[in-house]
Amino acid sequence: MPKSPTRRRPLTRAALTESAWALFTERGFHATSISDIVERAGLTRGAFYSNYRDKEELFLTLYDTHTGRLLAELEDATARPEPGKHALVQLQERIAGRTREERQWFLVSMEFTLHAARNPVVAQQLAAHEERLTQGLTEVLTAALARTGSRPVVPADDLTRLLVALFEGLTARRLIHGAAHHTQDLIPHLIHALTTPAHATATATSDEQAEPTGGEARD
Repeated sequence: MPKSPTRRRPLTRAALTESAWALFTERGFHATSISDIVERAGLTRGAFYSNYRDKEELFLTLYDTHTGRLLAELEDATARPEPGKHALVQLQERIAGRTREERQWFLVSMEFTLHAARNPVVAQQLAAHEERLTQGLTEVLTAALARTGSRPVVPADDLTRLLVALFEGLTARRLIHGAAHHTQDLIPHLIHALTTPAHATATATSDEQAEPTGGEARD
């Protein structure tokens, strides 16, 4: 018995996203057309438009898939802390360990970011998806620090944005200059500079509260 449209939809969407991902990594976002995507998937343009409004919406579906997979991996790393290693350094190494996959994703996502920068409507859509990623990363980072008795010295979401910006910038430099520059070694410096043991903050606060004011000293 043929599958109903409702039952076929997940299979159709999976075929389209797999086709799009393969083509985006091979040719790039701009060089890939909707016709290319449906041809590779063995589907029709009608099948595409019954599932996605445009190529941008399809990319954002890939973005959410990547976000979910990345956060799941980092949550797993948080649940399995390595003794003697800073919690956030461990997470950074987990991401860096996905070298080939992250390189492919970086190239495609950066091309899409430039595309969005020239299209305000697309930029607004991308910003919403990026914010969900930031929130997820912030939750993972906060949990990782709490497990090891540490805290950020700046707001947690600011720390997340700083680390993402640094990771993306250093990834670009690594792709241009090669692995010999050891750019990923710079990330732990920022992590150590912007986190501190939680008990150190509590001690400092207690000392400030216990210190007499100038007027009390004169009495």
